[in-house]
Amino acid sequence: MERWDCGKVNRHVFLDRVTALIGSLMAGKDRFFSRSVQSGGFSHNIQNVDLRISGLREGQHELKAVSPEGDLKAAYYVAQLRGRGYPTIIYHHGSGEDPFDFRWFAKNTFKGIFMDAEEPPEANIIAVRAPFHGSSLREYMQNISYLSRFVAMLSVSVVLIDKLIAAIKEEMDTAAAVSGISLGGWVANLHRSYFNTADLYIPLLAGAALGELFVCSGYRKMAGRPALANPDKIREVLNFEEEFRRIEDDNVFPLLGRYDQFIQYPRQKVCYGERKINLLEKGHVTSAMDTSSLRDHILSCMRGFDGDEG
Repeated sequence: MERWDCGKVNRHVFLDRVTALIGSLMAGKDRFFSRSVQSGGFSHNIQNVDLRISGLREGQHELKAVSPEGDLKAAYYVAQLRGRGYPTIIYHHGSGEDPFDFRWFAKNTFKGIFMDAEEPPEANIIAVRAPFHGSSLREYMQNISYLSRFVAMLSVSVVLIDKLIAAIKEEMDTAAAVSGISLGGWVANLHRSYFNTADLYIPLLAGAALGELFVCSGYRKMAGRPALANPDKIREVLNFEEEFRRIEDDNVFPLLGRYDQFIQYPRQKVCYGERKINLLEKGHVTSAMDTSSLRDHILSCMRGFDGDEG
């Protein structure tokens, strides 16, 4: 099986490997795609998601999405609404995160990047919460043991983001940027691949070869036996490099970690071609913990983005 060697084992590599090991032990039988690897692709799922949003007023908005996997619950949180003349940042969380949990000990990159900043960004800020992330971690793991539900989950987030962008353009006529970390970074790149209606994409710790995460990275410990036994199927369903590559607009500004054992730099950098990549000298866990660097990257990409398209 193809592997990528990051070189020496440093603390960044070590933390990623330990995190994957602990996660696999906690997941037990409910590992990724442990019950089924049958699924339609992203194109089919995205085309068959139907949902409505309830406007852009500040606060939390719950919604129901119709999907090929039935009705799924999703949500978004308008954390800061500056209005016209300001760009909008739509942020999507990582796997297992609840972006609306603002307790001090919560695993929440949205809180770390935006809510804990000394000075809030001069922007409208919206957090998106994917299906299966509004309750317990156990419920999340049970659902993602089916590849079809994992694909539907991502597809709902992609369509929700597109609905938000349409509302931003209509109600405020301002520019929109889509960012997210890990799972959220894949969502950002999927939105670019299938809609490309945002003005800017800032994926953190993600590429377009999503299947590789589960079949040949350090994260494969989190994959169930059916997934490991069917790597070509996982790649067929989850990799979207061709769709991503078809978008020629120079509107994506990624951040990756050199020692990331999950979103492996040598493999995922290929997805971005000759585009410049901001590279942290860290692993997946240590990059995600470095919220100041993540914030700096997002805000540096936003500079010169006055938000007014009119």
